[in-house]
Amino acid sequence: MPKKERKRLQVVISEEQDALLTRTAYELSSPERLISKSEVVRLAIERIARELGEGEHIDEYRNLLADENVADDQA
Repeated sequence: MPKKERKRLQVVISEEQDALLTRTAYELSSPERLISKSEVVRLAIERIARELGEGEHIDEYRNLLADENVADDQA
């Protein structure tokens, strides 16, 4: 069976954001299943999209994105 084709996205993140990703992946992992940082990112994308679709946390996300530590430098 052919492997499912996925789009690749490359982003630049800070050392602190990478540490948060690593810690989150570690905390979500169990002895039976190791969770990757990529899986954490995919989970976050799905969760944010679902919450926005339901009209939840919009202002909170906008405020987080206004923070210069989170916002894209190219915005």
